[in-house]
Amino acid sequence: MAFLLFFTAQVYSQTARIQGIILNDNNEPIEGVTVVADTDKTTSNSNGYYLLKIPANQEITVRFTHITKKPYQIKVKLSPNEVFEFNPVLKSDEEQLSEVVLNSRSRKRLEGAIAIDPVVIRKIPGANAGVENIIKSFGSVSSNNELSTQYSVRGGSYDENLVYVNEIEVYRPFLVRSGQQEGLSFTNSDMVQNVEFYAGGFQSKYGDKMSSVLDITYRTPTKFGASAEGSFLGGSASVEAVSPNQKWSVLTGVRYRDNSLFVNSQETETNFRPTFADVQTYVVFRPSSKWEHSFLGNIAQNQYRNEPIFRQTNFGTIDDPIALVIDYEGNENVQYNTTFGAFKSIFKPTENLNFRFIASAYHAVEQEYFDILAGYAYGDVNTNIGSNNLGEVEYVTRIGNQLTHARNDLDGLIVNFETKATYRILDRESKTNKHLFDFGIKYTREDFRDRLVEYEVIDSAGFSMAPPNLDIIRNDQPYTSFEGPLVPFQSVRATNFVQVDRYSGYLQYGNRMKWGSTDVTFNIGARFHQWSVSGENISSSTQQTVSPRAQFSFKPAWKRDMLFRLSGGFYHQPPFYREMRAPNGQVNPDVKAQESIHLVASHDYSFKMWQRPFRLTSEVFYKWISDVNTFTVDNVRIRYAANNNAEAYAKGFDMRLNGEFVPGTESWFTFGYLKTEENIDNRGFIARPTDQRLKFGILFQDYMEKIPNVKVYINLVYSTGLPGGSPSYADPYVFQNRLNDYRRADVGFSYVFTEGNQNRPDGHWLKRFKDLSAGLEIFNLFNNQNSITNTWVRDTFTSRQFGVPNYLTTRVFNLKFTARI
Repeated sequence: MAFLLFFTAQVYSQTARIQGIILNDNNEPIEGVTVVADTDKTTSNSNGYYLLKIPANQEITVRFTHITKKPYQIKVKLSPNEVFEFNPVLKSDEEQLSEVVLNSRSRKRLEGAIAIDPVVIRKIPGANAGVENIIKSFGSVSSNNELSTQYSVRGGSYDENLVYVNEIEVYRPFLVRSGQQEGLSFTNSDMVQNVEFYAGGFQSKYGDKMSSVLDITYRTPTKFGASAEGSFLGGSASVEAVSPNQKWSVLTGVRYRDNSLFVNSQETETNFRPTFADVQTYVVFRPSSKWEHSFLGNIAQNQYRNEPIFRQTNFGTIDDPIALVIDYEGNENVQYNTTFGAFKSIFKPTENLNFRFIASAYHAVEQEYFDILAGYAYGDVNTNIGSNNLGEVEYVTRIGNQLTHARNDLDGLIVNFETKATYRILDRESKTNKHLFDFGIKYTREDFRDRLVEYEVIDSAGFSMAPPNLDIIRNDQPYTSFEGPLVPFQSVRATNFVQVDRYSGYLQYGNRMKWGSTDVTFNIGARFHQWSVSGENISSSTQQTVSPRAQFSFKPAWKRDMLFRLSGGFYHQPPFYREMRAPNGQVNPDVKAQESIHLVASHDYSFKMWQRPFRLTSEVFYKWISDVNTFTVDNVRIRYAANNNAEAYAKGFDMRLNGEFVPGTESWFTFGYLKTEENIDNRGFIARPTDQRLKFGILFQDYMEKIPNVKVYINLVYSTGLPGGSPSYADPYVFQNRLNDYRRADVGFSYVFTEGNQNRPDGHWLKRFKDLSAGLEIFNLFNNQNSITNTWVRDTFTSRQFGVPNYLTTRVFNLKFTARI
């Protein structure tokens, strides 16, 4: 904390934007309306469109005036860099509303969403910077792998989280085994406008997953702009432009990522050649005030080539240190090539009614080839501090070899067609939604062609190890001769051609009302989902689910600004392809949807401290899960049992304090407690693979008092250890060990050349930049030795198995340059 309190002072002012289309009584656009806020003003164009910048974090009066219409004014208070859409109707025959305070964050607060500032996303350091990097600092989110963008929310698996971009569901690669193979997240931080995160108890309009929703909106450009960023980890660039008539806009981003800096800091010495790159574009066309058409496209190519050479891991105790030494031969070649495209049309026949039509397609071609021969040896470590061979293996006690082979190919095509509609009835006095109706219907076609060929051969002291489930006489060489078959220790071979047809939809109703002096907002709704599985050599199966859900918020008329929320319902997760594929590679079409009953109670307290805004949010949650599809986690690879043979629960508490600890910036402190267990085949409850009991997170922004151009960004995470997994064929009820606690601190220093630009004279060369900065990032500042999984090494002679920790990245330095115009 002393490090955090060292920095105190004021940061530069920030702005927000209000924009929209001004209409008349007949819902026709009005040209020439003057829009004024303080000293800034603009005029609507021929399409009625206007855009105005206003100061952030202040209550600002915005006035709309026209020579033939009654004047109109509202009050708004927006957060930094927020874009708020407001479409006023100017009337000729009646007075306009004069005292309305609009704040888009009030809706998010009522719904229990956590809003994330896009500037924070771009600035906060992380080994895999972006939206997911910020989410991992929340108390309800668990992830002990800084190289991965995947995360677990309140005890769920990585596959239980919904991600939307502009209301369009996006997907991840399927065959990823480790975080260093993942490459890029789908979300391009340079293109983001709004981010909302729901950790549970979300509305029916969101899809059929059990844990969380990440709802992202890309921005629609209003003028030309460009940005570029480069570092030792890669680079990115984006450009945005608008046509002269404001009808067309385009936003395009290009990214390149190289994880060599991190992988070279790990214990395994490799010839590592990664290439992760993608191109995204977002095009918007507004032919009239009633229609808007857009296209979102993405092409990503992730190539991971690895030739491991050598590894030494020292573990054990101070009194009995042990080392695992491995010499490698062979290589690994992994490719994930994905193409995504989505068309969306919005039709607004009236101000209160809109329809959205969405069509999208996602195509993934993935390849996982490797042949790795690992010759390993256990030995005693030299602990003599004065020795030249300190830390090296002096005496080898156990030796063995392991050959792993894979030729896995997957071709997946997912096509979606969706229609949504929203109808609002506004309160005449406040102009806010009093009645809100939402409905949608969606058809999805999934087509997977999958070949799975992988095996593992192990020998110890020259003797081949047979799998323990093979019905043969045990290998007792050299004391007795072995006459059983020579088979791999593990072997999986399967070819699957699977098609899934899904029909889903939702209907929900929201209302705002008074209950005495208490403001009450509620939303009730339900989802339905029907899916049919078919394919070669599998029996067809059809199943259905219905998921009722409800959310309530209560805001008493107290002097203190407090809000209470209660939400819950049934949340089903119909199985995706990977959840239907059993450990032997065979597809079980009869896998049921996992069912979760959510109950979330929240308290939200907004207050001022040091004359600056703060908010304390607390949530208590409980989930009961039936028809559980149990899974194992190896790094980031999930393998499902595909048999619905368990039940589970998750319960806990989250707390988050966020606000302006430094004026003009947002920082937060988070705490989370979680306990999640599962009961497999009625054998009793044991910890789930995602059972991470305690979580602390700090995200802090500041700047140096004596050098105000230097900004400081701090991201601290501490969490207790996850279950460490178990060896192959082992009974999970026997192996219940945990990994060590996870501790990580990432710090970034940035020198902002454009600081104080408002005081520079017109024509100064820095005036053309919104941001020009250079910085240093230090990842894993304290060089903590975190581990993600255990490598289980077997020894035939002693019949023992050793869990050797797989350590993550060490301290890494990175230089970064950013420019925005």
